[in-house]
Amino acid sequence: MKERLEALRAEALQELQGVTGPQELSDLRVKYLGKKGALTEILRGMGALSAEERPVIGEVANSVRGAIEAVIEEKNAAFRRAETEERLRSETIDVTLPGSPLPAGAVHPLNKVAQEIEDIFIGMGYTIAEGPEVETDYYNFEALNLPKNHPARDMQDSFYITDEILMRTQTSPVQIRSMKAMSGKSPLKIICPGKVYRRDDDDATHSFQFNQVEGLVVGKGIRMSDLKGTLLQFVQEMFGKQARIRLRPSFFPFTEPSAEVDMTCSQCGGKGCRMCKGTGWLEILGCGMVHPKVLQAGGYDPEEVTGFAFGMGIERIALLKYGIDDIRHFYTNDLRFLSQFARM
Repeated sequence: MKERLEALRAEALQELQGVTGPQELSDLRVKYLGKKGALTEILRGMGALSAEERPVIGEVANSVRGAIEAVIEEKNAAFRRAETEERLRSETIDVTLPGSPLPAGAVHPLNKVAQEIEDIFIGMGYTIAEGPEVETDYYNFEALNLPKNHPARDMQDSFYITDEILMRTQTSPVQIRSMKAMSGKSPLKIICPGKVYRRDDDDATHSFQFNQVEGLVVGKGIRMSDLKGTLLQFVQEMFGKQARIRLRPSFFPFTEPSAEVDMTCSQCGGKGCRMCKGTGWLEILGCGMVHPKVLQAGGYDPEEVTGFAFGMGIERIALLKYGIDDIRHFYTNDLRFLSQFARM
């Protein structure tokens, strides 16, 4: 058996010298040292040896195993070094080469306009309030003087999740939540920017999801003239000092009196053009004095305080500010369109 072990050593070491790759080396390890390898097969015959022969043969077997394993480990280390050197050669970077140019990004026009609106109102002392996009019917409608079966609900075809839960159709629920959080304290001056959802067909001027900014002021002695002055300052900050506004009577369930606000056309300055259909005016937002029932729902006494509210679509402001004729441009991710705003 000793002769067989020595012969196995010589055979294995000779074969290992000709190994050319890691896989071949792994195969030889299995061939000679595996559970069914040549060394194991020889050692199965040790049971027939005498007690004096077993230690001698065991020592020889360990020597053979150690010699084979040493060569295998040496070869493995050599293959790893060669692999590392090859990777370093193939992945070498010439640091003197110019870098790959990356296209400059730009703030999305809707985000740009939203930030401008926020900055203008923050400059007038307003704070930003936020609320959930998934709302209850109470906050979205009932607290805003729109009880069940109110006909004005038909103007806001809604995405209902359950009978009492829906995707908010306006950011006005944030106004109610903010009033309740104040527990009747005043003054309160907030704007509420955010996404809103209505079941509408997508076209050049409508979308099922769009962005609004609503404002609310509650305090003692708040008047309609305060509302008009606030909106005039906003319009002039956004569109230029030459801009003018006018208020037309309208109806909203949550304000009384209510008004639609027009501004002089941003394209022709009020002279009349295709954009304003020759009138010189463009509709920009809705507003009014907060209805007493809405004040009560928010925890205020309408005999003690008054307030005004207004709301505008950010897409509408962006269309007017940049002279864009189709709201869908904001959502199609066309880089040719969006890259224009990198220069603004």
